Amino acid sequence: MISIPETNTSDNQSLLSIDSSDSVLFRSTAVRICILCLLLPIPIFAFMGNLFIMAAMARIQSLWTPTNAFVVSLAVADFLVAVLVMPFSLVRSIDTWHFGDCFCRVHFILDVTFCTCSIFNLSCIALERYIAICDPLHYPARMAPRSVAVLLLLCWILPLIISTICVSFGMYTPSPAAVLNSSTQGDTQICPTTFNVPFAVATSVMSFFIPMIFMLFAYGKIFIVAQKQARWIHAIAHHTEQLQMTQSPLRMNSSRQVQAQMDRFSLKKESKAAKTLGLIMGVFLFCWLPFFCLNMIHPLKGYRISPLILEASTWLGYANSSLNPFLYVLFNKNYRQMFVSLLDCGILGKSPSLKSGRQTHSVNLETISR
Repeated sequence: MISIPETNTSDNQSLLSIDSSDSVLFRSTAVRICILCLLLPIPIFAFMGNLFIMAAMARIQSLWTPTNAFVVSLAVADFLVAVLVMPFSLVRSIDTWHFGDCFCRVHFILDVTFCTCSIFNLSCIALERYIAICDPLHYPARMAPRSVAVLLLLCWILPLIISTICVSFGMYTPSPAAVLNSSTQGDTQICPTTFNVPFAVATSVMSFFIPMIFMLFAYGKIFIVAQKQARWIHAIAHHTEQLQMTQSPLRMNSSRQVQAQMDRFSLKKESKAAKTLGLIMGVFLFCWLPFFCLNMIHPLKGYRISPLILEASTWLGYANSSLNPFLYVLFNKNYRQMFVSLLDCGILGKSPSLKSGRQTHSVNLETISR
């Protein structure tokens, strides 16, 4: 989502132009190939994973529910990042910008729009899970089709407004002297698109830090509710055991075995919930926190942060689009069954089918990784 301003030859957009002393090394063909091999899997996995999700949702009608609408919207946003943004960023990273000033701005708008849309969809998924687990009685009203449609519309319109305003008013433009200096050094095309200070702070707060705080709050509440339910189950089992203590030893031994099994089951579910929530938030923060922190610090430091660091943080954010299909779909038992069914259909030529049961939103640990 960020490009590096052009102040001199060492500040070229390319990963391969870090400073004058290393320019020969980083312009070598071997290094370019290594960087290409390192970055190329990111758009490939983002393309294949999100395309598979969209194909599965389109073919299996039992999945056409308001709940899955956010998953599909997330997959569409990440798929568009992989198709319309990453290929041009990849060329920029291993070489330089070859697509002109006009498309530079278009690329910038697409980049900000789709990446921000992906983050907003992640927030909507957290909101849906929060309501389903922490307030299940009001779930049908609050997650009605009309409410879901409004949230999806906001997930796409707000990022487009943010990116358009940034291009119109908040873009950093290098000084004429810097542009002349870069032209004399042989850099005929540059893409110096980054934010001025007020816009850098505002866009980072709106696009990342507010959604991040909400996701931390939502998943934190979900885990607290899940722990309360685990303790509730344990208390019921313990009370049942006390009531049976006056009965025969055989029944008491049987109740103790049931109690032990329930304790192990509760502990297993609680551990799974902690790992799932920790992985979801950990991957999200690992991918996007460095980029948005640098996005604010970069203009405050006079646009002097190393282009290599900026470009690396950008691709770390792109990697989130590759990991989302695995985090939000493949870790879910129902979705895993869906993919197996879809693969069987493709191999055997059958019509896809998925066992559909009544969807429940009761408070339980299993619901966390839905």
